[in-house]
Amino acid sequence: MKLIIGLGNPGAKYAQTKHNIGFITLDEIAFQRGWTFNQSNFESVYAEGMVGTEKVILIKPQTYMNESGRSVRQWLDYYDCSEEDIVVVYDDMDLPIGKVRLRQKGGAGGHNGIKSMIDHLGTKQFNRLRIGVGRPYENQSVVSHVLSPFHKSTHEEVLLSVKKAADAALYWVEGHSFTDTMTQFN
Repeated sequence: MKLIIGLGNPGAKYAQTKHNIGFITLDEIAFQRGWTFNQSNFESVYAEGMVGTEKVILIKPQTYMNESGRSVRQWLDYYDCSEEDIVVVYDDMDLPIGKVRLRQKGGAGGHNGIKSMIDHLGTKQFNRLRIGVGRPYENQSVVSHVLSPFHKSTHEEVLLSVKKAADAALYWVEGHSFTDTMTQFN
């Protein structure tokens, strides 16, 4: 079993914001596979299906970004999964819009969703799929930047990065190691 976790904030107010690129990527995977987010459990909404012989669950924690790890911990405990069985998809201001980077470990880098994941999982070693959202404009706060939608001029780059991130996650669940997935998509 593989869990693909998208980080974001619930509700229409946040749906198209930079901070919700993890949710947006999971929507792309669900669209590609014909899955629907029509179930809820462990403070999340989720979709599930099979990729080959692998059961895959797409998870959108509904705890708001800063408590994402609380929901994910419940999933891991219930299914007795390890950190090796998950990939966390989230926004990264240190990457330009359109860039996708995969990592197997690291700190929070100021990202409160990842800080929550580290706190609740008790480790910094879990698969990550980071999608660039760029830096705030001059005189724009970080909060204002991540809670605002992408500028229309970046629409194509955002779509391509979401598609690439979805492809990377699916490549991984098809049975490739995360190291091989990093080699293919970084």
